[in-house]
Amino acid sequence: MAVPNKTELLPDRDGIPPMAPMPQAEELDVQALYDAYRRGDVDLICVLGPTASGKTAFAVRLARALSAVSADAAVSAEIISGDSRQVYRGMDIGTGKDLAEYGDVPYHLIDICPAGSRYSIFDFQRDFEAAYRDIRSRGAIPILCGGSGLYIEAATCGYRLPEVQPNPELRAALEPLSLDILRARLLAVRPDAEEGTLESKRRIIRALEVADYEASHPVVRSDFLPKNVYYIGTLVSREERVARIDRRLDARLQEGLVEEVRGLLASGIPADDLIYYGLEYKFVTQYVLGILSYEEMRILLANAIHQFAKRQMTWFRGLSRRRSVPIHWLNPTSTL
Repeated sequence: MAVPNKTELLPDRDGIPPMAPMPQAEELDVQALYDAYRRGDVDLICVLGPTASGKTAFAVRLARALSAVSADAAVSAEIISGDSRQVYRGMDIGTGKDLAEYGDVPYHLIDICPAGSRYSIFDFQRDFEAAYRDIRSRGAIPILCGGSGLYIEAATCGYRLPEVQPNPELRAALEPLSLDILRARLLAVRPDAEEGTLESKRRIIRALEVADYEASHPVVRSDFLPKNVYYIGTLVSREERVARIDRRLDARLQEGLVEEVRGLLASGIPADDLIYYGLEYKFVTQYVLGILSYEEMRILLANAIHQFAKRQMTWFRGLSRRRSVPIHWLNPTSTL
């Protein structure tokens, strides 16, 4: 890997258009939401938002508020993580698990596979459905919480993801293209593509292969995935989001993010496997290996997280257009 030059340390012009005007913050009637769920008008609550927008803390408060308004003391709300990296054990600081934040609120799909393994969107849809069935079977209320757009869509799209076979002709046409061109093509159809995917030519080609298949084949509706989702977005201004990302990154570095990565490498996980996960694990691994200085790592990582947050917001806006569903944007610190 080459050491980045000074130009590469500047914020990336990633082609994402300027942000649209901020939506108006709404007020949430927790009792009305609970009643809609009990009637069957809602079968899943989804808390989404860009990174560092306070999703987890809000979802936990919402879970407690829904439990409090229930006429049945036994009814509770449980959280299903929709984060693509919190599934891995031992990757705690970099993924922001903050498990103590959940308190007595049950959570699912965190720490379910070893670091260094490959967990796919197909795995997530299967595991999400199992957790969703379990929660519903016990009379509890499921809350999906996360910022990984592809994972959220896999859980809420109402259809089973296809097992797409390799397309040799498409692969042959894409292989000669540069990484930058392939990345731009993927972002055009998958604005919230994971960071690890965007760094790998092989993974980008596979993602484009799947997108091409889905564009020309009818979807298969699922018998049990949620159909009536109530989307709640955690609304923070762009300026506040930028400040939160920078504060959180510095806090994670102080809490031992570098030491966490060193420990993962010492446990036998190859560096390329950590770099595969993107963001914190990519840049901190490069720092630990001596490829980047600490300053270079901090600048490049902050830039990458800011760009990722912009892509998340692009995906959220696209969700409303593609699926004609409203997102109820709320202040994440508002009273429930």
